[in-house]
Amino acid sequence: MPDPIDTWHALLTPEDLAASTFEALSAEMRAERLTFGDRVHCPFLRPLFITGQDETRIRTFAETLAVLGDRVVEAAMAQPALLDQLGLRPEERRLVAIEPGYRRASTSSRVDAFLLPDALEAAEYNAESPAGFGYTERLAGVFQRLPVMARFRERFDVEAYALTQTMLEALLASYREWGGTASPPVIGIVDFRGVPTWSEFEILQERFIELGVPTIVCDPRDLEFDGAALRFEGRKIDLLYRRVLINDITAHPAECEALVRACEARAVCMANSFRCKIPHKKAFFAILTDERFAGLFSDEERAMVAAHVPWTRVVGETKTAHGGRTIDLVPFIRERRAELVLKPNDEYGGAGVTLGWESSEAAWDGVLQEALGAAPGTWIVQDKIRVRREVFPWFQGGRDAVMTDMLVDMAPYLFRGKVAGFLTRLSATGLANVTSGGGQVPSFRVRPRP
Repeated sequence: MPDPIDTWHALLTPEDLAASTFEALSAEMRAERLTFGDRVHCPFLRPLFITGQDETRIRTFAETLAVLGDRVVEAAMAQPALLDQLGLRPEERRLVAIEPGYRRASTSSRVDAFLLPDALEAAEYNAESPAGFGYTERLAGVFQRLPVMARFRERFDVEAYALTQTMLEALLASYREWGGTASPPVIGIVDFRGVPTWSEFEILQERFIELGVPTIVCDPRDLEFDGAALRFEGRKIDLLYRRVLINDITAHPAECEALVRACEARAVCMANSFRCKIPHKKAFFAILTDERFAGLFSDEERAMVAAHVPWTRVVGETKTAHGGRTIDLVPFIRERRAELVLKPNDEYGGAGVTLGWESSEAAWDGVLQEALGAAPGTWIVQDKIRVRREVFPWFQGGRDAVMTDMLVDMAPYLFRGKVAGFLTRLSATGLANVTSGGGQVPSFRVRPRP
């Protein structure tokens, strides 16, 4: 089989790699609202190529992980002590106690992972309404119009992923399971005005309306609940697509009161439900990898976890198991700095993530002391995982593209537990996310033409 990466790179011309090409590409991205704050999403000139075999490997693991997420939600609602293990705060517990009215905690979720030739390494599970799929679909459209893509299609069949339509179908399925009867329902996409992803909400609004479902974009501060219906500017919302994070809801309870009261009264269907917070906590991986909770999973599921999920523990003065032996956790963290990562249990965008192998002994010990001084359940520690690196043409600083070795984080989106497409982020550092300065490329399924 011809290599799609080598083929793409061989097809690039000096004109393709010129800074003037990136100027035109940037203008097209801005026209498509493919911006995060002031930055365009993609300073690279190659997509990620996924084979059918790759996709099968990814799908098998990611869909199993979504099942385990719902399993842990069910167990935690029956055994509140499990919420202690996951580090849920009292204000979060109040929210997860609200009955969502349908089974799946996450209508939309995403696995942040690294696909390698011989392995698939998971870094995190984003179970709380992950962003980016609207951008991703539009970025794929930009790449499909590139001159080099036309040349590449002469050698390979190329297929994009229909993310927004699949997500809409998932939202409507959760609404019907909830008992909603409006046909079509009015969808409200809700988050605080001014977040850097607001332009994506407008992209989704346009696409959902185009697909026949009336959709509004609103701020939780502008919602009103009269005891019977949740409204925005007088218009009743049937299905709330919640993009406002639970952390923001708990930080601003008065501004989000109407949203919460409407959910408590079962006056609106909301996706994702508040219960998505349970597997969204990074300590979810500690539940998966700690032998104390092995009874929640089958032998086959435990084997899959062992193959793809890094050993994870909540930071604290305790003894636990690692690699078949009992360890004293805090001295182990100090001694194994080069093999470990420290993370806040509940942050996003790479905030607070400390890679031991990139830290000095003093810096590492400082983060560990911070973790030990925080409230129980605030920090987790994980084994280092293997990452994927590939060469991409990079228009760094708007100059001519240079072939550069990049970290490749390939994150499958799951809509109602089924893989629908991928967010692919590149970085020259050890962290790959848009918030901390990384870039994005689209992913395509490819196979050689006969």
